[in-house]
Amino acid sequence: MARTRPMTAADWPAVERILAAGIAGGEATFETSTPTWEAFDAGKVPDARLVAVDADDRVVGWVAASRVSARHVYRGVIEHSVYVDPADTGRGVGRALLDAFIDAAEAAGYWTIQASVFPENAASLHLHAGAGFRTVGRRERIARSTLGAHAGQWRDTIFIERRSTRNGSDLP
Repeated sequence: MARTRPMTAADWPAVERILAAGIAGGEATFETSTPTWEAFDAGKVPDARLVAVDADDRVVGWVAASRVSARHVYRGVIEHSVYVDPADTGRGVGRALLDAFIDAAEAAGYWTIQASVFPENAASLHLHAGAGFRTVGRRERIARSTLGAHAGQWRDTIFIERRSTRNGSDLP
């Protein structure tokens, strides 16, 4: 079973390799290339950035989030991504990451975690449903894929969110 810990700059080569695999597969993101560590670091909230490591301390997955808006009223809303090394899928890494991430996000005061997932990514949708995420809606033909089996095609995404059980208790 993987354990989680905060992500550091030293983890970037492994994090980037796992992200690159997700990009190449065409079922995880519309992105076409990995950012630099500096761009990644600048764009992600520092208080909810984690890696999962195996018994040999090898990074086998990661999770991170960005603010959805610079406006103060949305300070508690973040959009996350979770990636697992293709060699380590089906071993509980995604669940360990997502559970630890939710705890870290709630401890940091975030009240809504959201994501957009391709409808074909059934494993991600199942993982998130098990962690208390709900489907908010379907964004039809939101963008064209440029990589993978759907290259050149308009893609839908399923918009999901999880409301905090600790923060914003007056939320629906």
